[in-house]
Amino acid sequence: MSRILHLARRFVLSIWPCGPGLDDEAWARESLLPAEVVLWARMSGHDRRHAVAVARRVDRALGGASRPIIAAALLHDVGKIASGLSVPTRVVATLCGLVGGQRVWAGDGRISRYLRHPEIGAEILAEARSDAMTIAWTAEHHLSSDRWTVDRQTGEALRAADDD
Repeated sequence: MSRILHLARRFVLSIWPCGPGLDDEAWARESLLPAEVVLWARMSGHDRRHAVAVARRVDRALGGASRPIIAAALLHDVGKIASGLSVPTRVVATLCGLVGGQRVWAGDGRISRYLRHPEIGAEILAEARSDAMTIAWTAEHHLSSDRWTVDRQTGEALRAADDD
């Protein structure tokens, strides 16, 4: 039930398409490698706003996080750019994933790409030559903690901050 409430809250917030404020946008860009900034700019306004909130919470939780960890928080959902889905279609995709699981949506369709955003995001970040930490968390952020390769404390801070 808490997962559904979380998703409902995220949906309401996603209707407002604006990105982060100017200070948050500048902070995010300063925290990213040049190739990552290009990817960041392709993310939707509401995804960037969410990512800054996640990164700020991670930074506070860890008492100051390294650049690759901040980048991981900022770019954990970057794979969603490959789907090109609107907010209402994302809702449908998320519900399909909850009901049928990602395996039901195997293939290269837009819903499948949305549901596979962690894997796709990691591939995009590898091509951009992001740090291994940034790539790993992007790939692992929906996995159970026993499957993480990232440091447990860092993973727990990232997971808690993402609210996913």
